[in-house]
Amino acid sequence: MATSRDRLGTLEAEGSSGRQGYSGVEVVLSSDPATPAPLCPHGPTLLFVKVNQGKEETRRFYACSACRDRKDCFFQWEDEKLSGARLAAREAHNRSCQPPLSRSQCVERYLKFIELPLSQRKFCQSCQQLLLPDDEEKHHEHQVVGDVSITQLKRPSKLLYPLENKKTNAQYLFADRSCLFLVDLLSNLGFRRVLCVGTPRLHELIRLKESGGTKSNIRSLLLDIDFRYSQFYMEDSFCHYNMFNHHFFDGKAALEVCKTFLQEDKGEGVIMVTDPPFGGLVEPLAVTFKKLIAMWKEGHSQDNSQKELPIFWIFPYFFESRICQFFPSFCMLDYQVDYDNHALYKHGKTGRKQSPVRIFTNIPPNKIILPIEEGYRFCPLCQRYVSLENQHCEHCNSCTSKDGRKWNHCFLCKKCVKPSWIHCSICNHCALPDHSCKGPKDGCFICGELDHKRSACPNISTSKKVNKAVRKQKQRKSSKMKMETTKGQSMNHTSATRKKKRRERTHQYLCS
Repeated sequence: MATSRDRLGTLEAEGSSGRQGYSGVEVVLSSDPATPAPLCPHGPTLLFVKVNQGKEETRRFYACSACRDRKDCFFQWEDEKLSGARLAAREAHNRSCQPPLSRSQCVERYLKFIELPLSQRKFCQSCQQLLLPDDEEKHHEHQVVGDVSITQLKRPSKLLYPLENKKTNAQYLFADRSCLFLVDLLSNLGFRRVLCVGTPRLHELIRLKESGGTKSNIRSLLLDIDFRYSQFYMEDSFCHYNMFNHHFFDGKAALEVCKTFLQEDKGEGVIMVTDPPFGGLVEPLAVTFKKLIAMWKEGHSQDNSQKELPIFWIFPYFFESRICQFFPSFCMLDYQVDYDNHALYKHGKTGRKQSPVRIFTNIPPNKIILPIEEGYRFCPLCQRYVSLENQHCEHCNSCTSKDGRKWNHCFLCKKCVKPSWIHCSICNHCALPDHSCKGPKDGCFICGELDHKRSACPNISTSKKVNKAVRKQKQRKSSKMKMETTKGQSMNHTSATRKKKRRERTHQYLCS
């Protein structure tokens, strides 16, 4: 369930360079385990730091893993000390933000709902809730849909309104075309179980095929942050889950459901398919997916320790370098994923209007057949399916296009580039014709080298010591200035008192 897709112009610039211009926010993954992160309504928060190239590391802070805007959920400085009253108020707020019904209550209501006659099955669109007969009086002024069929219950993503806050939960759902392709592909590859992480439409279609008497024998488990889905599924089909911090909202019971699903048949025949929010950082997602991989590996024998959990990670093509940094065995397929409720990401568009969303996977690409009728062809040299305009470059010895257009080979850069790019002699690489030559350069924030990020810099410990010393020096200077100010204010007060007494004595002398 991808979110925040209207930021793609900014994200493309960030993803292609592997960093966020001269400055940016990075997540701190190696925090002290002895100091647990504060909790917000979406589970444990993440520790962030704002970094600027050539400048010292600024103050670190905790923020919500699911919301990009601090005003929407949570913000706290790392070194901030909170009073007992504020901590109690925060706990009360977190409890008030939890779903109104527990997981077991949702299941109990669902079982009662499906036993009702069709005329009594109602859904409140205002509250986004299935209604039992006893609930109708509370919702009589709301917008209520009647005669909810079993077929509608099996497609809750069509019954529920997509969430629209672009900084938190703006939901864009797979089009049926992409869903059908994925289901058929998973079946042809021989998978029997699919862990759907943030892909409710795919989960629905798999269950529909399973219950529809077709030849598909695939089962699925949905992990999603949208708690509204809990009223449509049993405990073994849905877990309320935050993929940015690996948080199961229903605790150990939900964790065990996921663990059992992954480890069934000694981990054989299972694949994870995930469609994370594009506005989120790749690092915490990678950490979460590695935890799910570790959970899957627990059910394996030592003989199979080198095997990998098959994964389809659906994400924009310009994040390829970031994803491959964490998962070197991944490759990007040319298949363009489209979305049902997005104005731009529709099938059949051409040029720059094509969907930038691709599938990253650790499954060998020569095993994946893309539909020829949708404009894909098999390249015998690359031994994989590519888009029709993705021509094989004899100089690069591969089909190099990433965005579906034909790319041109630059002999100076020694690689293929987008057709709209030209070689800049000042920057010494290809870029858009109207680019700024003084723009941000790739490289490490600390040392400026191009082959690594700040978090992997060998000089990071030295930099931290220097930054710490600079901060202490600033703190001492600030404290000294405060003391001088206080002292000055005290001296001014004493001087004023003396002048007042002198005036009073003069006045008494003159009046006597």
